[in-house]
This record gives sequence, structure tokens and C-alpha cells, in this order.
Amino acid sequence: MRDALTSLISNYDISGRYLDRNALDSIKSYFASGLARIQAAKAINANAASIIKQAGSQLFEELPELLQPGNNGNAYTTRRYAACLRDMDYYLRYASYALVAGNTDVLDERVLQGLRETYNSLDVPIGPTVRGIQIMKEIVKAQVADAGVADTSFVDAPFEHMASDLSETSV
Repeated sequence: MRDALTSLISNYDISGRYLDRNALDSIKSYFASGLARIQAAKAINANAASIIKQAGSQLFEELPELLQPGNNGNAYTTRRYAACLRDMDYYLRYASYALVAGNTDVLDERVLQGLRETYNSLDVPIGPTVRGIQIMKEIVKAQVADAGVADTSFVDAPFEHMASDLSETSV
């Protein structure tokens, strides 16, 4: 797993270049945003169970058919419902890692590789999964703002990265 700084230096190293002004500005930005990224991770850690519970409740309120028997009811049984919440927890945990790293590489390496194929093979609907990720993003942004971070726009990156990657395939 690489952070934004390691990725930047690696890219310059591969091309055999010295760090230029753009690289130094990126490094400065990475360190300047460090406290906010740590506060975001702290807010997620302190409220993870609540975030998952709230996101799950909102998702199932918006899409009640997920709780019904039949083809669309992918959270119908207790086991499937628990699996849905487990997956949401998994996405949230890895989003917190990406926030701290200032880089979404961990999501590609540990979450997204093969996920679409796995969900498709298990008949897990991608649309509601993406919606759940988006709901968590909004809840996390509110939690981070409550923690005193004025600009929460950086919180979007890991959630949008997951949602975008999952949405690339039409199911």
C-alpha cells in the first residue's frame, strides 16, 4: 500500500527526474492536509458502527425491495442482510485507509480488484452497493465537519473512486 508521497516519488524515480515545482507543491499539499485526513480517520473510527447502521437504514429505506423475497431482495435473509452491512463496513474501513494515505491505490489493491466479478457471480446488485457507498460518503462528510474540518471535499475521493469503479460495468 502506497501513500500519495510514496507514489509521487516513485513516479519521479521511475522516470529518472528530480522533483520539480509541481512535485514539491504536491508534497506541500499532502503535508498541509495531513491533520484534516487524520481527523477524518478519527471521526470514522469513533463512529464506524453508527455510520454503517445509519447508511444501512437509509439504503433500505430508499430501496425497500432489497429486503423483500425474490430476485431484487438481495438482503432478504438475515445472513444476506448481515453480509451487506459487513461489506459496507469493509468499504468504510478501506476508505479511511485511503483518506490517511491521501491516495486511492489501496482501494484498487485490496477492495476493487475482482469485486465486480464476485458480486456478479453471486447476483449481488451493483447499483444498491454504489448507493450505499454514496450514502456513507455523505454521513462521513457530516461527521468530519462535526469534528471541526471546514473543507470536507477531500473525503469524496475514496468513496467516489469505489463508486466509479463499481459503476463501470453495466449489470
